[in-house]
Amino acid sequence: MSLFKLTLKELQDSFTRGDASAYEIARAYFLRVSVVEPKVNAFLTVNDKEAIFVEAKAIDEELKSWRKTLPLMAMPIAIKDNICTADMPTTCGSRILGEFTPPYDATVIGKFREQRFFPIGKTNLDEFGMGSSTEHSAFGPSRNPWKLNYVPGGSSGGSAAAVAADECVAALGTDTGGSIRQPAAFCGVVGLKPTYGRVSRYGLIAFASSLDQIGPITKDVFDAGIMLNVLAGQDPMDSTSADVPVTDFTRAFKKKDVKKLKIGIPKEFFAEGLDSEVEGAVRQAIEEFDQLGGEIKEVSLPNTGVAVATYYIVATAEASSNLARYDGVKFGHRSKGNQDLLEMYRTTRQEGFGPEVKLRIMLGTYALSSGYYDAYYAKAQAVRSLIKQDFDQVFEEVDLLVTPVTPTPAFQMGEKIEDPLQMYLSDLYTISASLAGIPAISIPCGFSQNGLPIGLQIMGRPFQEEIVLRAARAYELVTNWRKKRPAIR
Repeated sequence: MSLFKLTLKELQDSFTRGDASAYEIARAYFLRVSVVEPKVNAFLTVNDKEAIFVEAKAIDEELKSWRKTLPLMAMPIAIKDNICTADMPTTCGSRILGEFTPPYDATVIGKFREQRFFPIGKTNLDEFGMGSSTEHSAFGPSRNPWKLNYVPGGSSGGSAAAVAADECVAALGTDTGGSIRQPAAFCGVVGLKPTYGRVSRYGLIAFASSLDQIGPITKDVFDAGIMLNVLAGQDPMDSTSADVPVTDFTRAFKKKDVKKLKIGIPKEFFAEGLDSEVEGAVRQAIEEFDQLGGEIKEVSLPNTGVAVATYYIVATAEASSNLARYDGVKFGHRSKGNQDLLEMYRTTRQEGFGPEVKLRIMLGTYALSSGYYDAYYAKAQAVRSLIKQDFDQVFEEVDLLVTPVTPTPAFQMGEKIEDPLQMYLSDLYTISASLAGIPAISIPCGFSQNGLPIGLQIMGRPFQEEIVLRAARAYELVTNWRKKRPAIR
């Protein structure tokens, strides 16, 4: 089998045994990128392959005398382009950052460098993470490897497309309201949003600071556990990083069933607007959990209906504050020929930000403005507390929640670009978990009649990723959805 077709665990085992050298791995993946990237456009920056080849040969030479490998050593991993890298540009998919290269690495990148991974490149995204289709990138859209005229989802669409197209063995994405899980569902791969605070946000360029979380996008659930082992942990550089124990998440895979686990099915996630093919696939998955020994119970999350409105007030307000730093003074794009400082601020932002970012900044500024703060932002934060309370109460009855990831499979490019409300509703089923800060995973659970993947979402209690991963892996092992790959050549 070609090296690029292997999962992270399979490639890791092959490298550890000495069946594949670091140089062979690097060469296979850069060749794969050169073949399919013109069709998919998953990357904004592809790393210097010669530099990676030099590192690969150095690793191979070292291993001749002492064959001790690390979990991510020589593994080609893609990085969403809103995570800071000191050796590659970090643009956030925006012209306002231009060719900005950070002077430091994000904490998660530092952890990966200690493992001596291969950073294959920086992936495309909706500008500053604001979108659900990767069509809002200033550098052109990415395409879904299953059908190239369909979107890969967003905002981590480039990362999901790269994994699905075998351009990397795994990728880093970020999730604010579903931006890991939704593209993972659209591209037929696995996407894990850890508990808020489980993974350091230091070096992640902020969209909405109380929601943003870095997580892995992988070919299967086992790989997500491997990635989380490296990503997780408290970071003194991040004040929101949680001081909670980090275990070996792959130990969760020793149990291959869900016996003694109570699985809740929130009735609000199966209401009007859910595509019949998606509902059918998810209902079939619920039956599989029943066969695996889970206790299935219908539950209610009564504030689900106001989650989208709550999210788009909280997220846009935080974005308005976070994006105020982009003024053309210290880094990134600066408008030319201005008469004074205020004109430079105005024209820089006018030229640098795309329409979706401008829209969200204006919405957020309005929500925070004098006379409207209490009516909008303060009320949204109160409702957010009610949404979290819904989850807290439900998790007293059940261990996990199983739902669809998206209301529909992937949609055609251009289909929703002129209708922001319909685009926002793509995150209808993922937003609640983000507002509550709980862990959630998307795994493949079927295909639509026209051959597009359908995703299943599993949510768990805060910092109980092990249980989420255990259930996801148990389902994965009794189904074959993860083995299906797009036929892109």
